[in-house]
Amino acid sequence: MDIYGKKVNYIQYGDGDKNVVLLHGWGQNIEMMDYVGKYLENAKVTIFDLPGFGKSEELDYSMNVEEYADWLKEALDILSIDNPILVGHSFGGRVAIKYASKYPTSKLILLATPIIRHRHKPTLEERLYKVVKKTPLAEYFRKRIGSADYNNATPIMRETLVKAVNEDLLADAIKVNAPTIFLAGIEDTAVSLGDTYAAINQMKDAAVIKQYGTHYAYLENLDQTCAIINEFINPVKLTKKMQ
Repeated sequence: MDIYGKKVNYIQYGDGDKNVVLLHGWGQNIEMMDYVGKYLENAKVTIFDLPGFGKSEELDYSMNVEEYADWLKEALDILSIDNPILVGHSFGGRVAIKYASKYPTSKLILLATPIIRHRHKPTLEERLYKVVKKTPLAEYFRKRIGSADYNNATPIMRETLVKAVNEDLLADAIKVNAPTIFLAGIEDTAVSLGDTYAAINQMKDAAVIKQYGTHYAYLENLDQTCAIINEFINPVKLTKKMQ
């Protein structure tokens, strides 16, 4: 598949009647979501390498979260997938929120997904980096203050990462009509559990399920994660007997 003239890598499997689309986190690829996808029941599973990750080519320009969501709409249109169930981890969850705020979405499962952006006072090194950004000292300071994700990325993907982490998605989350569950690791230092609760309190139909573990709690509790998702996408209908 080609989108915007760039190669897109994806896999599909399963013959269920639920279209489930899995979106990986920053610096990851199809493999990280395949651990979940292969255990989903009654599902036709689609997993992408998002642009700039895995075997999918990056675009010639940096993208913001909305542009990734629009890219996803293009991809799903090509595959004739409407009203998908979206499962997103971290950055993939950001894309899923933005998509669900704009396009019909059946259900939303967010794994360790940050929504609320907190501004912090720049450190001394960050302020110095801005001063020396166009000098030979720039590379030294970039390596010192940049995260591993930032330092390991190409220049275009560094700009993309900056756009992503600087975006507050609360207004988008509030627009989401699809039933939503957040799976949140109680030891996750990258996503505030308090922020997650603050977000769901303003959403139309959302809940949090806490898991033991880190930013990758969904993998650290894989059996539990898959059981929760299967129940959410294939709810058991209970019939109350009449007396």
